Amino acid sequence: MSIQELATVILAAGKGTRMKSDCPKVLHPLVGKPLAAYPVRLAQELGCSPTVMVVGHQVERVQQQFADEDIVFVHQEQQLGTGHAFQISHQVLKDFSGTVLLLCGDVPLLRCQTIDEMLQAHASAGAAVSVLTANMEDPRGYGRIVRSGAEIEHIVEEKDASAEEKKITEINTGIYALEVPLAFELLGQLSNDNAQGEYYLTDIIALARTQGYKVVASTLDDVSEAMGINDRVQLAQAAAIMRERINYAHMVAGVTLIDPATTYIDDSVKIGVDTVIYPGAHLRGNTTIGSNCVVETGVVIDSCSIGNDSYIKAGSALEEADLGEHSTIGPMAHLRPGTVLCGNNKIGNFVETKKAVIGERSQASHLTYIGDAELGRDVNLGCGTITCNYDGVNKHKTVIEDGVFVGSDTQFIAPVTIGRNSLIGAGSTITKDVPADALALSRSEQKVIAGWCKRKK
Repeated sequence: MSIQELATVILAAGKGTRMKSDCPKVLHPLVGKPLAAYPVRLAQELGCSPTVMVVGHQVERVQQQFADEDIVFVHQEQQLGTGHAFQISHQVLKDFSGTVLLLCGDVPLLRCQTIDEMLQAHASAGAAVSVLTANMEDPRGYGRIVRSGAEIEHIVEEKDASAEEKKITEINTGIYALEVPLAFELLGQLSNDNAQGEYYLTDIIALARTQGYKVVASTLDDVSEAMGINDRVQLAQAAAIMRERINYAHMVAGVTLIDPATTYIDDSVKIGVDTVIYPGAHLRGNTTIGSNCVVETGVVIDSCSIGNDSYIKAGSALEEADLGEHSTIGPMAHLRPGTVLCGNNKIGNFVETKKAVIGERSQASHLTYIGDAELGRDVNLGCGTITCNYDGVNKHKTVIEDGVFVGSDTQFIAPVTIGRNSLIGAGSTITKDVPADALALSRSEQKVIAGWCKRKK
């Protein structure tokens, strides 16, 4: 037997009161993505269709977060338990016949291979219900798997467990494979006669078994995959596990992480071979770093593209910037959104760029602001150069063409265009366009008053 049709239901309706947050639990960020994004991605990797998400707390906020995903949302207005949450997905799945994979929006560490193996076992056994279990040294907080010999008999929630049942270390992860429409028929037989007064999905195991249907348990090899996130401590623990996985994958792919324990790389980041990442670096969002690059200590890179053979020095911050090959940045440089370096550029210490396109081989080595600007090739900006782009109401553009040399402490009052191969003398304030091949100066005449200091004493 093989699975022909596979759908997914993701339970994401809980309030997450132990998070002590205004943010819905399933939207708390974990290594650059909200918690519920991980089961959503898992469903996509497995080819599930449809994907149903059961939402309840701050519905609009959760829906907005996943508006671009192919998800059907179902609103659980009353929190009446996991059985009820799955049951209301029937309004979407009423015409579906096949296997439904039930995932939890707060269980982000499951691997695709794990679930694929569970589904294969489910299909091979011809099971009506399969549950993913794990053996934990400390099973507190989890429902326990009660067996009769090798067969799973039922699942008991911790609040309903006897003292003897609480000694059981095999736990329910909350992940199921269920055959539909049979599962919905069994759900109609659930009772809320328990300590919580809720409809437990776990009770479907005993119902299926007593009615002669096959029930299968698949046991996790890596218990960390079963971790549910209920508070900030568990969120941090899950982040550490996720970072370890991410960093391991980069290292085996040819990236050097000098100290993986203090290197923070989001799940979506891509890094080329022979790149070296120093401790304390934060690589976030949709960042792509090429081959043979160096990222030093304390660098923060968010959603940037960095070309091969680039060097990002300590303490630099880059946001939504596009760097060509052989770029050298920092130390302590700030590249803001809209920065484009065309290649072989140097942006030195305490230089800030914003909405700036900087041509090949152009450089600003120190103490410079380049905003709303377009620089050609082979431009050199001296120390203290400022593009004065804001008049208090609107932003204006500075254009500096190829081969321009700008002396130190120069201000460009935009809008202004500097012609190719011109030279701007140090200390100038440029308010008018400068033609090509010209020298522009705007200094007041220097005056020397002999003996003035002696007379002031």
